[in-house]
Amino acid sequence: MSEFETRAIHVSQDPDANNGAVIPPIYMSSTHKQDGVGGLRDGFEYNRAANPTRTALQEALANLEGGKFGLSFSSGLAGEDAVVRATCAPGDHVILGSDLYGGTFRLLNRIHRAAGIDSEVVDLSNDEALRAAIKPGKTKLIWVETPSNPMLAIFDIAHISKIAKEHGVLTVVDNTFATPYLQRPLEFGADIVTHSTTKFLGGHSDILGGAVVVNDPELHEKIRFIQFAAGAVSSPFDCWLTHRSIKTLAVRMDKHCSNAQQVAEFLDAQASVEQVYYPGLPSHPGHELAKKQMSGFGGIVSLRFATEKAAKNFCSKTKLFTLAESLGGVESLINHPAEMTHASAAGSPIEVGGEIVRLSVGIENPNDLLADLAQALG
Repeated sequence: MSEFETRAIHVSQDPDANNGAVIPPIYMSSTHKQDGVGGLRDGFEYNRAANPTRTALQEALANLEGGKFGLSFSSGLAGEDAVVRATCAPGDHVILGSDLYGGTFRLLNRIHRAAGIDSEVVDLSNDEALRAAIKPGKTKLIWVETPSNPMLAIFDIAHISKIAKEHGVLTVVDNTFATPYLQRPLEFGADIVTHSTTKFLGGHSDILGGAVVVNDPELHEKIRFIQFAAGAVSSPFDCWLTHRSIKTLAVRMDKHCSNAQQVAEFLDAQASVEQVYYPGLPSHPGHELAKKQMSGFGGIVSLRFATEKAAKNFCSKTKLFTLAESLGGVESLINHPAEMTHASAAGSPIEVGGEIVRLSVGIENPNDLLADLAQALG
């Protein structure tokens, strides 16, 4: 099996050996019988340590990202927290990209800063600024989102990873927006890939989850220990749902990309819209780089109005685009980051202006989506 679509359907999804069921069962058991003290069957003993359904998902996630080891968590932030705790200690330092999810910033800026781990926001497209921010012996992670949330900035994974390796620093790439179907950061030199599987990987707005994928066995063991010891594991049912959803990831992402491109081009032609942020537009500053490191431009489109009032007015008038947090589901959503997903970033270097609106473009008929946006714009 070499092609992505085939692997998404078949990796770790062999028919049940006992009865031939094409879809493997959900293992809901919290514990497993041992054949004598320490006699574990296939290494399973307790659900927090390992679960057959979670193991299958983790193997699939690693395979699709082109990695060796996958870990599934109860949320994207739980996975990110495990990465930080496995790689940093009090006195260490983390570099954050200049545009990223507000929850990631909150985790580093409030939770881990209080534990003695410093972090700062740096423009990762500026070589001089990035190199100057690295503190020898203290900087342990460079945290990259590309495309970023919510401004859809594109950062050069290979170049950032090269600089990081020169200084003995690990590169983390949040690949939530792109998914492994469109982008595989490990192939460009990244050390750690994270996901909110709640988003496109889950794809149906009915799962909460996170994932971490790495190649290095020692790094995997450190993160796996945090997963086990702190216990923020995904439930068997959420793992089963996520694995089921991954089977249609390719066809869903193709539709997300196609619809988002049409939405971006439509909005770009509207006089009432000041600017559209979508890497599929040739005018986007990261367009050529996105073409180089991605196979598609994703399903998220952001736009800027002249005023916050105009942005909120637009949010209040859409009908197919539901006003809600999150993204990546089959249904289209609209979000006002300044007061929703990025409210915790107010007053910080990653603060999002009130004139910004973020669209998660679903897989509905594009004509209906464009009609909804047209009526909302008036």
